Amino acid sequence: MTAYLIVRAEVQEADRAAFEHWYATEHLPDAKAAFQALSARRGWSDVTPGVHIALYEFPDLARARAIASSDAIKALIAEFDRVWQNRVQRSREVIEIIQTL
Repeated sequence: MTAYLIVRAEVQEADRAAFEHWYATEHLPDAKAAFQALSARRGWSDVTPGVHIALYEFPDLARARAIASSDAIKALIAEFDRVWQNRVQRSREVIEIIQTL
């Protein structure tokens, strides 16, 4: 079944506009291409201010797991860290979709 790599980022309000532009025009398209993801989506939490979520879709759990430890993600993490340094904290999780109605 389909699986997702989910990236949760905590963005300070002072960085939000710059982060929004950079993620929309550079990071999301670069990550989708590097990961060869089926799709890439992102949005801001309506519950927790400053929380940005990105979802990268893969055909199966094995592919999502492989990306989560790949050279492609390491390169993107390095670029993210170069741009944002320590101002944006993030976490990653892989989930497998087990049911769709």
